[in-house]
Amino acid sequence: MGKKKKIVIAEDHTILREGLRALLSANDDFDIVGEAADGITAIRCVEQYRPDLIILDLSMPKMTGISAIKEIKSRFSETKILALTIHKSEEYILEAFKSGANGYCLKGSTHKELVTAIKNVLSGKIYLSPEISETVLQGYLEGKKTLKSASTWDSTTQRERDVLKLIGEGYKNKEIADYLCISVKTVEKHRSNLMKKLGLHNASALTAYAIEKGLVIR
Repeated sequence: MGKKKKIVIAEDHTILREGLRALLSANDDFDIVGEAADGITAIRCVEQYRPDLIILDLSMPKMTGISAIKEIKSRFSETKILALTIHKSEEYILEAFKSGANGYCLKGSTHKELVTAIKNVLSGKIYLSPEISETVLQGYLEGKKTLKSASTWDSTTQRERDVLKLIGEGYKNKEIADYLCISVKTVEKHRSNLMKKLGLHNASALTAYAIEKGLVIR
């Protein structure tokens, strides 16, 4: 592959992140230049190191992997993104690719498969774990145009989902504003919109909903 490719690992579980670093550092083609334990730090790492590739977990604190993918692709389009996740459902897979991911690999994959995924994505190819390829293909063969019927959840914006995730993680309006680089007034507006759209009336209900939707891992 020539010159070593710079890679950032974004994974909130320390032992898994350290394991990935150890495995990939042993490969002469890769240079692990940064690590992140949440979505916001992942974006900062890409900004700082401008890696060739970021390996990104979809379920992380502070900002979802999907939101991080969108932000990274909008600001650093040259960086390739490989989603590494436990999620096998069409909803996650297609949302990841729609947001700008270049590959999708399951955490249950072997070391060999992960290296194959990384090299495919770095060479400009799309990669999808063989275990889930059939699931996605079957969905298209059955003529699915959308992943699910319209619902109140579909009416929420990505920014509202970012705010909902942080509410669910217990952050206050000022902290959410700081994390997302928006005003407290804007956070309050998003919170109000969420309550109206979802028919919820307090922070506890929003937190429960965030957990139900998988935005917050308990």
